[in-house]
Amino acid sequence: MVMGAYVSYGTGHHAASWRHPSSDTTATRNLDHYVEVARYAEERLFDTLFLSDAPAVFNDDQAGFGGRVTFFEPLTLLSALAMVTEHIGLVATSSTTYKEPYNLAREYASLDIISRGRAAWNLVTTSKLAAARNLGLPAHPAHAERYERANEFIDIVCRLWDTWEDDAFPADKAEGQFYDPAKRHRLRHRGRVFSLDAELNVSRPPQGYPLIVQAGSSEAGRELAARTAEMVFTAQPDMESAVAFAQDLDRRASRHPRLNPDIIILPGLTVYAGRTEKEAREKVEELQALIRPEFGLSMLSDLVGGYDLSGCDIEGPLPQLPPSNANTSRRALIEKLAYEDGLNIRQLYERMTTSRGHMTLIGTYDFVTDEIVRWFENGAADGFNIMPPLLPESLRDFSENILPRLQHKGVFKQKYRPGTLREKLGLRRPENQYVTETVTTDERGQHHDHAR
Repeated sequence: MVMGAYVSYGTGHHAASWRHPSSDTTATRNLDHYVEVARYAEERLFDTLFLSDAPAVFNDDQAGFGGRVTFFEPLTLLSALAMVTEHIGLVATSSTTYKEPYNLAREYASLDIISRGRAAWNLVTTSKLAAARNLGLPAHPAHAERYERANEFIDIVCRLWDTWEDDAFPADKAEGQFYDPAKRHRLRHRGRVFSLDAELNVSRPPQGYPLIVQAGSSEAGRELAARTAEMVFTAQPDMESAVAFAQDLDRRASRHPRLNPDIIILPGLTVYAGRTEKEAREKVEELQALIRPEFGLSMLSDLVGGYDLSGCDIEGPLPQLPPSNANTSRRALIEKLAYEDGLNIRQLYERMTTSRGHMTLIGTYDFVTDEIVRWFENGAADGFNIMPPLLPESLRDFSENILPRLQHKGVFKQKYRPGTLREKLGLRRPENQYVTETVTTDERGQHHDHAR
């Protein structure tokens, strides 16, 4: 079972966690806080430390109630955390919509080298409408356009990571030859979105490619994941939908040639647990009491695509919403809860403030452990991205009371495997594409003009 620690929001995943008496309100700009969290997560054998990102202010609040308006740029933060950790994988979110392939390839290759092979790229297409304005663009690209760019983007990035072969640098001082020109490869790419001639000025990453993670659950997102992803982070509120998602992704993946056939699927999971169910529910109620209704409405408005709900009766139903160019999969989840399950607006924003639509388990430590195992054994998940509602308290509570129970049941490891993140997860290292194409040319007598 794979376990990620999703720790993006400093004080925790509950939207009102910053108001809790134990919270450090400087957490989102406090490196020492993240060092403590990262070291603790590694001590407890988490496989990955996960940081989300968007090139925009988190617009779930405009009135000063929300504590998630600023945060570290994740690659910068993970480069620092790489220096104080040894085993845990370092996952950063970066957008194919608002970055360029060359810069992204440089950044992740560098993080993989700095961390000695522990980098992972969570590929997203950005649902935040404000991102376009931040980068001086006239409009946020349409959903289909974002995914067309993403599909071409990742192929370019992988080619760029292959600019230099693994043994391209003999650095022969006696002969005066630093690198072998035959092991340097130029990408010439002409596509529908990008056209470039490029060589990466960073050596090949220790993992070949940093681990590819994907977090979109729309139709286009699933297709992209099936073709390219080695790990998928998803929001699945119940086991039935999680099993269906996993089976659908497996079917799609079987249609593509893949280095690693199986995709590691990690649903997000928020846990409120205690020695008794009453104790667990008190933890929920303590945080829920800190939500201002204005903030709950504002957060829900953002999650459904920027539709202003401020004039709605919070005890009434969610109105029918106009089309949106923002996050389609999260909005579909909210609409299901509203229109099929009958949740009113207050119930919806309370559900979203606890975990933003991800699975939430509330109960005794034994109950939570058994549910995690049930999901794992029924093919709903290969593990979970743990979203602590309160940091660092909830992470410690989960680690000290749930992880030992999972170890006792034999589904969670007792120690790290040696090697890179890929090796720890049992994933194969990709060969350099230019080398394999040379072999193909030699074997078949055909010419491939991808590089020179």
